[in-house]
Amino acid sequence: QVQLVESGGGLVQLGGSLRLSCAASGSIFSINAMGWYRQAPGKQRELVATITSGGSTNYADSVKGRFTISRDNAKNTVYLQMNSLKPEDTAVYYCNGEIVVVTFESYAYWGQGTQVTVSS
Repeated sequence: QVQLVESGGGLVQLGGSLRLSCAASGSIFSINAMGWYRQAPGKQRELVATITSGGSTNYADSVKGRFTISRDNAKNTVYLQMNSLKPEDTAVYYCNGEIVVVTFESYAYWGQGTQVTVSS
């Protein structure tokens, strides 16, 4: 009933910036928490950042001070501004949404991922 579509990934140099966007669409009643996760080759998927419906944020230690998560509730969109990128940030980034659908059931939905590659 819901799909999340990421955009904004790409190839950047060390120290560069990218802004990822994830727009949710479908039979949405409301969206609770949203977040970004990433998975590098040979590693498990890890939390990058989350944001609640009230705007409270949480970041992985590895990205604190460099990444900023935000959301636009009117657009059902979550963003991840990534600055001072490092090669260690190279991964597929996935957005996640805790979404209440119009039937009032809640589910965690995932996007298909967007590749972020940071070169040195």
